[in-house]
Amino acid sequence: MAADTGARARFTREQFIAVAGVVLTALSLRTAVAVVSPIADRIAVDIPLGSVELGVIGMLPPIAFAALALLTPAIVHRLGLERTMVVALVAMIVGHAARGLAPDFTVFLLSSIVVLIGTGVGNVLVPPLVRRYFPGRVGVFTALVTTLMAVGTAIPSVLAEPVASTAGWRLAVGMWASIGLVALMPWIGLAVRARRAADDGALEEPQASLLTAMIRSRTAWAIAILFSTTALAVYAFFAWLPQVLTERTSLDAFGAGAMLSLYAVAAVPVSIAVPILAARMSDIRPLVWAAWAFFLLGYGGLLIIPDRLTWLWVLFAGLGPLLFPLALTLVGLRSRTQAGSVALSGFVQGVGYTVACVGPLVVGLTHEATGGYTTALVILLVATVPSLYAAHLLRSPRTVEDDLGLD
Repeated sequence: MAADTGARARFTREQFIAVAGVVLTALSLRTAVAVVSPIADRIAVDIPLGSVELGVIGMLPPIAFAALALLTPAIVHRLGLERTMVVALVAMIVGHAARGLAPDFTVFLLSSIVVLIGTGVGNVLVPPLVRRYFPGRVGVFTALVTTLMAVGTAIPSVLAEPVASTAGWRLAVGMWASIGLVALMPWIGLAVRARRAADDGALEEPQASLLTAMIRSRTAWAIAILFSTTALAVYAFFAWLPQVLTERTSLDAFGAGAMLSLYAVAAVPVSIAVPILAARMSDIRPLVWAAWAFFLLGYGGLLIIPDRLTWLWVLFAGLGPLLFPLALTLVGLRSRTQAGSVALSGFVQGVGYTVACVGPLVVGLTHEATGGYTTALVILLVATVPSLYAAHLLRSPRTVEDDLGLD
């Protein structure tokens, strides 16, 4: 598509600064989500973290991400993209640091909310910022972003326990503020430049009302379905996969935890490949069909022969969420304007993360009702079917502005 095959001019100084901002921001967008659970027992020595408290902490990310996805376009309209990113990063820095210093659960919870507010805003801002600064390289830079987000999920999980055991859990939780602090620097510079451009009339930020107009766009709904499918699957599996495996296979807790790591690592190669492929394809249906086939094989294997080739079924289930980098890429490719990109990003993530909240709850309720995970796996598999209809809607490179009759 034209988004990645146009003129390839050399990077400007502004784009070099934006590269640093995008890279560091992408690395920081999942640290708050991934760092608590591996060291919950160490935190509990100073701050009570029972099953209820951990459940509340676990529910916060999708709820916060959904709410902020819907609110962010209005903030961008008032502040602009770059200044909104500055505010988001400040919230992340303050939230990380406050969690590390928290004297009790109330402060820990409130600081978690603050850091997730910043993260939720950052989620929405990255796709339109990629589109603004790298309009001819949307696929490449979305691949970079989604890959770094996967890395930013894995690194805290790996480092949390070693750091906590040697320097204490407070450093293990709070040290991630440093990435946000470094990421803040380039965005401050770009915010100053953007402000000057706005004063000169060179930039126009989106009207917040455009977000509600996305309800009338079939393209927006189709991308939201893809995002919802992968968000529902990922949050359900991160919450319950170890328990599913220890019940349905001969794996012990350590082995089930290793399978969860495999599930997470599976996102890395698709995060690299899918955005680049999507940017070069006029019809993205083959990518959605591939994702559905992976879901079918993964869930089917765990349903029918879970104790044989378990690693393969988990790997297939982990490849299915290639719909996540695909949806983020389509935010840039299926919008013609900066306003459309911001509104589409907010709409897609607002719908997607709202649906994601349901995943862990459905698995838990069906397990309580049936005494097993078979029904839950069937429900998760059925929930992937709407992605096939979304692929049909996205068969041609139609933009949200086309749907809404906008220039």
